[in-house]
Amino acid sequence: MMGSINSKSRLCASAMLIILLMLSAVGLRGHAWSRPPATYVTLKGGEGVSRVALAKAVEPLFDARKVGTTQALLVMQGGKLIVERYGEGIGPETKLLSRGIGKTVTAALVGLMVSDGRLALDTPVPVEAWSQPGDPRGTITLRNLLQMTSGLEHRKEAGRPQESDTVRMLYTDGAQDMAAFAEAKPIADPPGSHFLYSTGDTLIIADLMTRMLTDSKRPDARRDAMMEFVRGRLMAPVGLDSLTPEFDARGTMIGGAMMHMTARDYARFGEFLRHRGRVNGHQVLSARWVGFMTTPSPRNPAYGGQLWLNREGRDNPLFPGRGSKRIFAAVGQQGQYLLVAPGQGLVVLRLGLTHGEDRTEALRDALARLVELFPSA
Repeated sequence: MMGSINSKSRLCASAMLIILLMLSAVGLRGHAWSRPPATYVTLKGGEGVSRVALAKAVEPLFDARKVGTTQALLVMQGGKLIVERYGEGIGPETKLLSRGIGKTVTAALVGLMVSDGRLALDTPVPVEAWSQPGDPRGTITLRNLLQMTSGLEHRKEAGRPQESDTVRMLYTDGAQDMAAFAEAKPIADPPGSHFLYSTGDTLIIADLMTRMLTDSKRPDARRDAMMEFVRGRLMAPVGLDSLTPEFDARGTMIGGAMMHMTARDYARFGEFLRHRGRVNGHQVLSARWVGFMTTPSPRNPAYGGQLWLNREGRDNPLFPGRGSKRIFAAVGQQGQYLLVAPGQGLVVLRLGLTHGEDRTEALRDALARLVELFPSA
C-alpha cells in the first residue's frame, strides 16, 4: 500500500539510522566486516562488456572489508538490466532507505510544480518566519535552496554527531517540525553567495510544496495532499510503485533523507532522468528542468539542482577526472549512489552501509572502475 509508513515504523527506521551514526567503532567494525552471502539474480554481458569483465568489476563492490556492506547493486545499460545483486536478507521486493537520494526525487517533484506555475525559481520563498521587514532570509529563492546556497547556518560537524543540525532536525529537538527547525536558522552568508550542503534546505522545499497544495495545517491533510500529488504526477507515470516517503509529525515530507523504494524502482528513476524526464514517449518532467538539475551551479560546479555532477568542485562524492563530465548522481550518506552516465546509456545503483574515509574512497574507486568498463554509446 502506497503512502506514508506509519509513525511506529518511521520511528523504528529513524532509530536504526541514528544508532548506526552513534555506534562505537567496535560496533561499526563488526557490522561492516561481515560479508553477507549475495546472489546474482542477473549478470550478463552488456554492449562492449563481457560477462567475465563485468563480474570482475562487480565483485569488489561486495567486499565488505574494503567498501562496507552492499545491500543492492543494479546496473542498467540502454534500459536493460544487466546486473542485479543483493545482500543477505534483501531482494527485489525489499524497500530500501533513500537517505540523500531522496533530495533528487524531491527536485523532480519541484520541477513538476514549476511547470504547473505553482512555484518559480527566482521568486523569494514565502516563509512566515522570514517575513519581517529587513530579514535577509526573505530574499532566499527556490534556486538558492535547490543549489544549496541559501546562506542559512547549518552545523555539519559538532563535538558529537548527535549535536549536528541534521541529526537534531531528523531525530531530536527538530523532529516534530523539521522545516520549522531549518527555517529558524539565522543567515550565515548572503543568499546565493556560498555553497553549503544541507538537508535542511530540502526540508524547507518540501514544506513549501505542501503549502502550494493545501492551506490546511492538519498533519493528515498535509500528508494526503502531498501523497496525492506524488502518486498522480510521479509514481504512476514513471512506474515507481514502491515509492514510500516518510513524513514528520507536522505532515511534511522528509524529502531530504527518508524515502523508501525497491532497488528496481530507484534504477527506474535513474532511467527516467537519463531520458530527461521522458517515459514511453511521454514527457512527464520538463527536459529543461532536468537540464537545470544537471547544470553546474555558480557556487559549486560539482553540484546542480539537488544532484551531484562529475566535475571538480567542493565536497564532491563522485570521481571527477575519471569518466565523463556528463555523469551525474543522486548520493546519500553512508554510500548510497544512483549514478547516471548518459553518454554510455548507463544507470548504476549501489545501496548499502559504508563508514570511514578508507572504505568510502574504495567504494568510489570501485564505482568508477565499473563505469569505466562501458564504452560511450
